[in-house]
Amino acid sequence: MTYPTVLVTGATGFVGGALVDHLTALNQGVVRSVVRGRAGEKSPCGQIVAVGNLTSQTDWSEALDGVQVVVHVAARTQVLPGSSASVLAELREVNVASTLALAAQALAAGVRRFVFISSVKVLGESSLPGRALQESDPYAPADGYAISKMEAEQGLQVLVAGTPMELVIIRPPLVYGPGMQSNFGALMGAVKRGVPLPFASIQNRRSFIGIDNLVGFIAICTTHTQAARQTWMVADAERLSTPDLIRCMAVAMRCPARLFPVPIVWLRWIVSAVNKRSIFQRLCGNLEVDISKAQRILAWTPPVTLESGLRRLARRDAS
Repeated sequence: MTYPTVLVTGATGFVGGALVDHLTALNQGVVRSVVRGRAGEKSPCGQIVAVGNLTSQTDWSEALDGVQVVVHVAARTQVLPGSSASVLAELREVNVASTLALAAQALAAGVRRFVFISSVKVLGESSLPGRALQESDPYAPADGYAISKMEAEQGLQVLVAGTPMELVIIRPPLVYGPGMQSNFGALMGAVKRGVPLPFASIQNRRSFIGIDNLVGFIAICTTHTQAARQTWMVADAERLSTPDLIRCMAVAMRCPARLFPVPIVWLRWIVSAVNKRSIFQRLCGNLEVDISKAQRILAWTPPVTLESGLRRLARRDAS
């Protein structure tokens, strides 16, 4: 089998860096990393190509030369405070305009597959009790980042329609692992410090995905024939309530889980009073992801359990 040359954008980021390491370890072709600076450096995976800031005017010609597969991980997740219109405009420039510019240049360069790392957030911030989100569910973005990811998905689908380039869209939920910067890490820190947490009464269900499971799935999508022209939901096999997640974190870090019950209506009132409704949804709401399509068509099962992923994360933080 002849393996492709794979271009990975966002190669210095949390997901992009882990993906480059994983693809390089597989030794199944050339991996080319794209960064904003440091052109011409060498790495174990080959040359690092710098393209500068991601905009609709970015020139990708050097990065795309000889590439068969693009994995577009790079994205803007946060912006400086401003009006909602200016924030959305900034997100659109990086997450929509630059994505479509890259895809258009990839198409012109003869790239055969474009793997786009989107987000489950394009379908909203929650799922109905007992019903996990599926690929066919309607769009329901709730913030600027999710809107920009939705628009990128839609633009890519229009761009590749009727062309030979195969679009693959992957929608992960919250990703955890060494090097992450998210509320997940903050929660682990609170558990490690022994902070009493008022979540014992919560009976929600949420999906997450460990970084090893995510990059493994992305790698499959770079070559698997059945992955082409499809959208995929991916997550760990486990769906946990917030208190169960905290208990798993405590076991991984070998510390007690200090949980106490507070009525959920009180929690809702407290976070509303401090204008943190989004935090309430992430801690108390449901967000389940249905991975049955990937299991059925790609024969994919998440190889790393959440428990194992948390233990690895705890060991890395302790070292």
